[in-house]
Amino acid sequence: MPVEHYENFPVASFLLPAPLRPAVESIYAFARTADDIADEGDAPAEQRLAELNQFEQELDLLEQHIQSKSGLFQSLAATIREHRLPVRAFRDLLSAFKQDIVTTRYADFDDLLDYCRRSANPVGELMLHLYRCATPEDLVKSDSICSALQLINFWQDIAVDWQKQRIYIPQEDLQKFGISEQQIASASTDGNWRQMMLFQTARARAMLTAGSPLAKKLPGRIGWELRLVVQGGLRILEKIDRVNGNVFTQRPKLAKSDWMLLLWRAAWM
Repeated sequence: MPVEHYENFPVASFLLPAPLRPAVESIYAFARTADDIADEGDAPAEQRLAELNQFEQELDLLEQHIQSKSGLFQSLAATIREHRLPVRAFRDLLSAFKQDIVTTRYADFDDLLDYCRRSANPVGELMLHLYRCATPEDLVKSDSICSALQLINFWQDIAVDWQKQRIYIPQEDLQKFGISEQQIASASTDGNWRQMMLFQTARARAMLTAGSPLAKKLPGRIGWELRLVVQGGLRILEKIDRVNGNVFTQRPKLAKSDWMLLLWRAAWM
């Protein structure tokens, strides 16, 4: 499965059992295509929303057991039927992609978490369904991990998102630490920037840690995959803290040199 996008989620995808790979590729193709509609190219907002509405209509047809003319949705329909996946999760993803087109600021952390609930949590939910592990208790921990990973991605990509005129740092936090949008535009880490970023990374770390018992509970490959996902997220947070939150000069991300450390840490969880 390609990992150029959604990089914080499938970092351990080589551990996927072969029988599940077609299903994961089908889910990934849906999410990647829809996200590209929302994010890539120069199409106006109205056109992007219209294309995502067509995706929703395809989900309607899928639920009515009407075969799509689209190869992407034919594959997705087969995956959903075979693994009894909740269609609602795919609708949640579309809702988040639409929101990215029209919403560029978040008033507070609760608003941001609501976005994460739809943009990130469905990924973990669908994976748990594939592994037949989607109990209510496990879904709560999965949500905590996935929302944390989404937050980590936001803190990695502050500079990238600014180029799209988006700010995911809650407005209440910018005000609390006395940081203006102009400071982000000028890539300045003056004043309270470091303290603000430490506040954000600590919050994401707490959420990731709260969900991490799921990685130790789940058996076999999924447990090891989730251990590596969790450790990958924690490692990126370390890198953000190490540069004092200066994500403008160089985007903190996982490198090949990190893998032995991640494996060691995963083994000792």
